[in-house]
Amino acid sequence: MKTWIAFWSIVQKDMQVYYLKPPNISWGIIFPIAWTGMFFIKSGSGLDSIRMLLPGVMAISILFGTTSLLSVTVTFEKKNRSFDRLLLAPIPLELLMLAKTGGAIFFGIANAFVPVILASFFTNLSNVNWAIVFLATLFIAIASTFLGLFIAVTVSEVFEAQTFSNFFRFPMIFLCGLFFPIASLPVILRPLSFILPLTYGVDILKGEINQLNILPLGINYLILIVFCFLLFLASLRSIKKKWIL
Repeated sequence: MKTWIAFWSIVQKDMQVYYLKPPNISWGIIFPIAWTGMFFIKSGSGLDSIRMLLPGVMAISILFGTTSLLSVTVTFEKKNRSFDRLLLAPIPLELLMLAKTGGAIFFGIANAFVPVILASFFTNLSNVNWAIVFLATLFIAIASTFLGLFIAVTVSEVFEAQTFSNFFRFPMIFLCGLFFPIASLPVILRPLSFILPLTYGVDILKGEINQLNILPLGINYLILIVFCFLLFLASLRSIKKKWIL
């Protein structure tokens, strides 16, 4: 019981200190709206394109929201040595890092549904299975958050974390099938698409919203879970090696 009290206290502290601040809340709303406006309005295909673009806009909102915030919060706390105090909490390291990433996961899920709400005013989404969409959104948020965690624990400065994040984020926009079908990519680039976790989350969303998935639902979920597990283990290994002497 004490372990879970410590876990929830860390989550609450991060939400209050970082994620629930007015600038972050407004940024969390404005950022997805900006992406939504850019792709929905400027696509040149009218309202018919909204449903086709929605999975990509949801995924990119999650990716940028989770990695940006987590890379800042974790790197900042390590630099200011407040993370060292957390290591004294009566909680296993694995649960501690899950607590540190919990707020970013919630934030990423919230980001994803901003474009959904906007799209619902212009296109019919009544036939979408929202349980599958929510589960896919959850796993995309977890994978993106753990990617942000891995980046954050491998650098020492906030600007390094943001720069390193872009090394992964921007290629994902073009390689993961967000707005360009993987089949349309040059043959030499297609294998890269399938070593990036976002590919499988977007495929689930495309399958449920537009019936355009290229892999079975179960395979996509399985690979996403494997990516989450590997990224989390890699982050823990880096923390033990670099942060815990």
